[in-house]
Amino acid sequence: MKKYILALLTPLLFALPLQAQTDRDNPYLLCEDTCEHVHGIDLSHYQGQVFWETVGENTKMAYVYLKATEGGDRIDSFFERNIDLAHRYGLKVGSYHFFRPKTPLRRQLENFKTQCLPGEQDLIPMIDVESDGGLPTEQFCDSLFSFLQMVEEAYRQKPLVYTFRNFYNKHLVGRLDDYQLMIAMYTNEQPVLADGRDYTMWQYSAKGRIVGVNGYVDKSRFVGRHTLRDIRYRH
Repeated sequence: MKKYILALLTPLLFALPLQAQTDRDNPYLLCEDTCEHVHGIDLSHYQGQVFWETVGENTKMAYVYLKATEGGDRIDSFFERNIDLAHRYGLKVGSYHFFRPKTPLRRQLENFKTQCLPGEQDLIPMIDVESDGGLPTEQFCDSLFSFLQMVEEAYRQKPLVYTFRNFYNKHLVGRLDDYQLMIAMYTNEQPVLADGRDYTMWQYSAKGRIVGVNGYVDKSRFVGRHTLRDIRYRH
């Protein structure tokens, strides 16, 4: 009897490590396949032509933030195509602006407004904050907060702020309490901010893979009890 049981178990014992190895080697098997969080992506011209029908039908991505503009005059060359097709194939869509602290704020806002049209938004605008432009922290923060206020007045709702954990800890601790955050940190453990504050979303990978996108893609998910409802655009 013992020999019979051992004979049955042996193939399974060898199969388990093989399956684990297969999962690790599969670039498309990631967090969203093994958890219950709501996941999404952000995209720009860097990803080139995206096959949105494939993305919509074959991934678990619920939302996408698309780069619309940068600074005072840059417009993402794929934005118009991306926002049209992302809507068409069922994703909730938001638009983001890459903030340049030294560029005149009014010019940045007008640039963003030409692309981020309220009627096309499912999600609140997002401001990508990654550089202090070489300014002292106080001067940088004055520029950023003035711009966030301008965006809020233009769209009648506070924007989502995207930044890296280390950048937040260096420049923004205790200064963004009224804003929802997407925090980027590419580790296996969820980031903790220096002031311990809550945040809405975590961008956990800059090297994600999904069917329909060539190359790497940024992936994010909601944290804790936060959901898509927290960032929906109020029309």
